[in-house]
Amino acid sequence: MTLLTPELRFALRANDLSRRACEAKGERFDPPPVLKLFNPLGAATWLATELAEDDDTLFGLADLGFGCPELGYFSLLEIQSIRLPYGLSIERDLAFESNFPLTVWTETARRAGSILWAGTLLRRTGKAHDEPSRKPT
Repeated sequence: MTLLTPELRFALRANDLSRRACEAKGERFDPPPVLKLFNPLGAATWLATELAEDDDTLFGLADLGFGCPELGYFSLLEIQSIRLPYGLSIERDLAFESNFPLTVWTETARRAGSILWAGTLLRRTGKAHDEPSRKPT
C-alpha cells in the first residue's frame, strides 16, 4: 500500500509551509491531522499534520500502544520499513477524516490513553470542532 499519495503529500507539505508562515508572524497553527497510519496487528497509530522538506520527517501524534501518546516527529521511511507477521506492513486509514485540530486529538488521546480510544470519544461528540468551547457567563 502506498502510504502517501501525491494529494496527501501536497496537503502535508502545505501544512508545514503554513506552520512556518504562522510562526514567522507569531500566530498559532493548529490544523487537523491529514494522515492516519496504523498497525493492522496491534495498537500502534500515527496521526500526521505536516511533512518536512526532506520528504521523510512527519509531525504529529504517535501512539505505540503503551498508553502514552506523544506529540513530535517521526520518520515515514522507518514506518514504511516495518515488517509485520503474515507479510503485512503499516497501513494508511483510507477513510480517515477529521475536523478536530491536533491539539484536541493530543489532549483527548493523552486523557484516554490511546489515539484509538480518542477517536471513539471524539466521534461520540457528534460535532466538528470548528469554534472554541465557550464557558457560560
